Amino acid sequence: MFAKPQSEHQWLTQLVGIWSFDHNCDGPEGEKTQSSGTMECRMLGGLWVICESSGGATEDGKWSAIMTLGFDPAKNAYVGTFVGSMMNNIWPYQGVLDETGKRLTLNSEGPKFSGEGTGLYRDTIEIVDRDQWLMISEMQGDQGEWTQFMRGVHNRR
Repeated sequence: MFAKPQSEHQWLTQLVGIWSFDHNCDGPEGEKTQSSGTMECRMLGGLWVICESSGGATEDGKWSAIMTLGFDPAKNAYVGTFVGSMMNNIWPYQGVLDETGKRLTLNSEGPKFSGEGTGLYRDTIEIVDRDQWLMISEMQGDQGEWTQFMRGVHNRR
């Protein structure tokens, strides 16, 4: 029953390390926020990357989060989760790597910013180079359009 890492799992090792980040967010009412912090990513059994992050500009705004990512050969898709101290729901991920091998798009569903029902979301991890990657978060609007609400730049420490 012991799974063996595949090339898709190897892709995840690019995230391993200690990172500093800056996230710029657009809130539901148009307010703009910025958060900085650190993230440490490690492999679990060569199959999963676990990324633990913390940030926040003020004591009241401090947060922490854990993201897990792996590859499920049965689904032929990357899978994972995201949980954060600032929310009470878990975000399940499922996604694919683009043809360039640089962008991993992870789809999810969760509560709408308005608090009314759920909506579709996607987080995209884009590898810039060995020492930098981006995280772009988007939500789908009522007309099917995608709107970016967060952009994070992660630099290796």
